[in-house]
Amino acid sequence: MRSRVRAAGHAVHPMLMVFPLGLLVTAAVFDLLQRITGGSDWAIAAAYTMAAGVLGGLVAGLTGWADWALSVPKGTRARRVGLVHGAINSLVLALFALSWVLRLGEPGWAPGWTAVIVSWLGALLLGVGGWLGGELVERLSISVDEVAQPDATSSLSGHQQRFRAARA
Repeated sequence: MRSRVRAAGHAVHPMLMVFPLGLLVTAAVFDLLQRITGGSDWAIAAAYTMAAGVLGGLVAGLTGWADWALSVPKGTRARRVGLVHGAINSLVLALFALSWVLRLGEPGWAPGWTAVIVSWLGALLLGVGGWLGGELVERLSISVDEVAQPDATSSLSGHQQRFRAARA
């Protein structure tokens, strides 16, 4: 089932989601390092990394929502899994936003234990949401090109573009 939100022959959501995934997990690690070492640089790095991750997650989430709404057939397991995937990842963004707000105004952006626990809860749930995203692609063939195979031509190839146009 082909994604409707595409760029250069590929689905946009998988390209974008790697950034918030990496940023948010890194922010949670920075939080823990700050609590262990007391270093203010870790707290500042966590706050900025977290903010970038939440903003990036909103953009990636919008592209995922568009794919789910436009490409995934209603009444299918993929539709249900996609809904749970989106809901969990929305909760993740809310948790990281809350963690960011909890440190807002603190000297040196230093997070208290509540902010750290909230960010780690978000990071753990991010793993669940990511697994469901993998289930959508690997098991339910969402966003997989119907002509995919080990020797397929490049998605930028004119030959493949004509082949797709002929099949449509």
